Amino acid sequence: MTVLCVRFQLPPMYEAALPGLLGLLEEFTPVVEALPPDGALADLRGAERYFGRGAAELASVIRVRALALHGVDCAIGAGPGPMLARVALRDARPGAVCAVPEGGAEAVRDFLADRPVAALPGVGTATARTLCEYGLDTLGRVAAAPLSTLQRLLGARAGRELREKANGVDRGRVVPNAVSRSLATERAFPRDEIDPDRHRRALLSAAEELGTRLRALDKVCRTLTLTVRYADRSATTRSRTLKEPTAHSAALTGTAYGMYEALGLQRARVRAIALRAEGLGPAEQASHQLTFDPADERARRIEAVADRARARFGPLAIVPGALAA
Repeated sequence: MTVLCVRFQLPPMYEAALPGLLGLLEEFTPVVEALPPDGALADLRGAERYFGRGAAELASVIRVRALALHGVDCAIGAGPGPMLARVALRDARPGAVCAVPEGGAEAVRDFLADRPVAALPGVGTATARTLCEYGLDTLGRVAAAPLSTLQRLLGARAGRELREKANGVDRGRVVPNAVSRSLATERAFPRDEIDPDRHRRALLSAAEELGTRLRALDKVCRTLTLTVRYADRSATTRSRTLKEPTAHSAALTGTAYGMYEALGLQRARVRAIALRAEGLGPAEQASHQLTFDPADERARRIEAVADRARARFGPLAIVPGALAA
């Protein structure tokens, strides 16, 4: 095992602690990839030789240090590559390390065989639904399916990559990066919520807050990330690059709605919804495509007036009508 996938048990909206926790990982290896808001990948290939310990032992040391120095527990998955480490993390519990069994390709295939297709990173709801409609509901069945069948269902490239992953072929690598400058907000429900209308109201509220904060800082964002947390403590994260860098609340809301609809949650029990604006840059350096749309221009003028009212009378001075009830 050479790669760890670590999920820190951070309280909601405590993303500011992530850089310090990444620094803890970097004491063991410089090859650390941040997975905001609460995770990271670490390649321990060199660390295993340097410290004379295996990845599982180093993972235990990392957990103890995270608890001692930051008061944060973590769950850790270990595998020969990033994809397999992420799959192992799904079975890990706080305070424990779940490792892909050693023993070569056959052991890896056995480890994956009974898992649902959605367990693979990158397999979304729509892809999983398509595969399940044809009886390919587990990774073992996908691995045994003819390549031509998968390519006919998903396309040539996607079918080939899925079959390789289901057979335990992990071609990914850990790419060192830094936590991108971002703004985040979260809406937690008082109880697990299944009503899509309440989900959308939470998205509208979060997008409005992000837009207001971005405009107050004279910033625009390039990417919007949606995280949906469920009753079983699992979460789904999706990111989308905006058509143009913006701080316009309507554009942020529309993008958030699009990502939410693409999840196809139906009656999922949702505990919280979070939005994060990433790739921040100065507003004066951003270009805006003129549309000559009077409705868009009117909305932006109203937005500017609302910002001035909120700055003077408080954030709740003006809110969208859908949130006033």
